[in-house]
Amino acid sequence: MNEAQLVDCRRVPSLLRSLVASAHGFCLRRWWYGPETETLVQGALEREHWSATQWEQWRCERLRFILRRAATQVPYYRKAWEKRREHGDDASWEELKNWPVLERETVRSNPRAFVAADCDLRKLCRWQTNGSSGAPLTIWSSRQTQRAWCALGEARWRRWNGVGRADRWAMLGGKWVVHDRQSEPPFWVWNAGLRQLYMSVHHTSAHRIPGYLEALQTYRIRYLWGCTSALNALAQEVVKLGRVDMPMAVVITNAEPVFDYQRKAIGEAFQCPVRETYGMAEMVAGASECAHGRLHLWPEAGWVEVLEGDQPMRAGIAGDLVCTGLINPDMPLVRYRLGDRGVLVDSGGTCPCGRTLPELAGLEGGADQLLYAPDGRKIRRLDGVLPAGLPIREVQIIQETLDRVRVRYVPTPQFKSNEAHRMQGCLRERLGGVEVFMQPVAEIPREANGKLPALVCKLPFQQRQALESGEHTKKKDG
Repeated sequence: MNEAQLVDCRRVPSLLRSLVASAHGFCLRRWWYGPETETLVQGALEREHWSATQWEQWRCERLRFILRRAATQVPYYRKAWEKRREHGDDASWEELKNWPVLERETVRSNPRAFVAADCDLRKLCRWQTNGSSGAPLTIWSSRQTQRAWCALGEARWRRWNGVGRADRWAMLGGKWVVHDRQSEPPFWVWNAGLRQLYMSVHHTSAHRIPGYLEALQTYRIRYLWGCTSALNALAQEVVKLGRVDMPMAVVITNAEPVFDYQRKAIGEAFQCPVRETYGMAEMVAGASECAHGRLHLWPEAGWVEVLEGDQPMRAGIAGDLVCTGLINPDMPLVRYRLGDRGVLVDSGGTCPCGRTLPELAGLEGGADQLLYAPDGRKIRRLDGVLPAGLPIREVQIIQETLDRVRVRYVPTPQFKSNEAHRMQGCLRERLGGVEVFMQPVAEIPREANGKLPALVCKLPFQQRQALESGEHTKKKDG
């Protein structure tokens, strides 16, 4: 399902874009799905009702296999363990706690070092993620791995919501369809191979969105999938235009957290449930929201830990998501820090939906998607900063210095000047009297990967470290 695997249509003449996208889509469909797909889907649905003992037995056995393979077959890990042995370290690689946390940049800088030595790269598929910093991450996987991953998505992203691969769907993602200088539609391309209308989020400004809405009707789209902020932008325009002819079976969000105001707007505009999902090209974790609003992890995809630094956090406490992939034995990633934060739930039983899958209480942004108060307090969710019900299309809060934040927002016609003062007051109250600069804009530019982080911290790394350790407050008190 990773959009990074879709073709870049900017290099293709306009008349041929859908043809080229469709040809690529048929190739992907052959790689992702096969005669075993339905069996894999049914297996995933059956495992959702396993007992805790069954899950523990299966996951521990799979983890042992992955750790053994990584330590003995993967060049990066094999060298690391050999060096530890040379220094007298006799810790067992069979225990996950003995493995160091793996940072994303380490994999990015030398991805081939993480491919098992007994694999033939010519028989693996090479995927590249979208990189917001211009440095994409390369992942190798086999056809078998891809089909197993896609079957989980088919079961828990689609079947849970009453849709399937045969339905026409639209994806709002970060791939460019046309050059940024193009001002007239189409900003989308039809991919017949995947029955997908791919819509670029980079052109979803208010005056262009009516064209997107017409395309959804022209292509008879049944459900939507994509970046939360872009889906919310579409929803705001549907409401503004008073359209009630845009019902969908479901709207599935990914790539960004879902805030309450976005869920409300999207659900009302498209007259359907809004379901949050979580996944990544590395395939070390996956999650999907059930009808009871709970975000269920996929135990088959990865072993998920929540750490603050290197220390494990108990259920209910937020921390960095550190995952050991269980589904890709050809490029196993062990204790891999994703760059996202979350909270594990100690549910102590079965969800009202009847599934025994573990749960995430929620997802937060990465290390630079937060705000710091001068006293060192951290704020990671927009819901905890601004009042509900603001008449705005989208908003982004940027911390430029410890004492100054900039609020970029796209107001609706109902926005009044006192709303800006209310936003300022809330931020000053939450952050402790900082300077708040309000900046109304026609649109907020997306990052290179199409995402729109709600909170952005631009404080220098050293200053963040001082705030994390409390040194900043100590110096101020002294």
